[in-house]
Amino acid sequence: MKDKSIGKWLRYYRKTAKLSVNDVIDKFANEYDIEYTNKAVYGWESGQNQPPADTFLILCKMYNVTNIVESMGYVSKNGRSPLILTEKEEALVEQYRSNKKMQAAVDKLLDISEPNE
Repeated sequence: MKDKSIGKWLRYYRKTAKLSVNDVIDKFANEYDIEYTNKAVYGWESGQNQPPADTFLILCKMYNVTNIVESMGYVSKNGRSPLILTEKEEALVEQYRSNKKMQAAVDKLLDISEPNE
């Protein structure tokens, strides 16, 4: 099923990134060794076709879209945006999870209590 709103979204973010269709085609060729035509890009933006998932993710990277879900207008049921972590934050979470003995000390340092306490 084709969703025309995805095409509008792609066009909006391409223009926001100040890229022409030819710029996008050149980036695909030069940075990813993938060949696309302007017809393909215009087809995605008009909603006639949709890019493959990996291509969509590359487009998001080109267009500097870091939170795809939120930028497309989706919000969680509780109304909060999805939590996006930096690489350093992800590493900290992994370290926290893997070191059970230190969790209590970190919780105390950060003044974090268990939910419902």
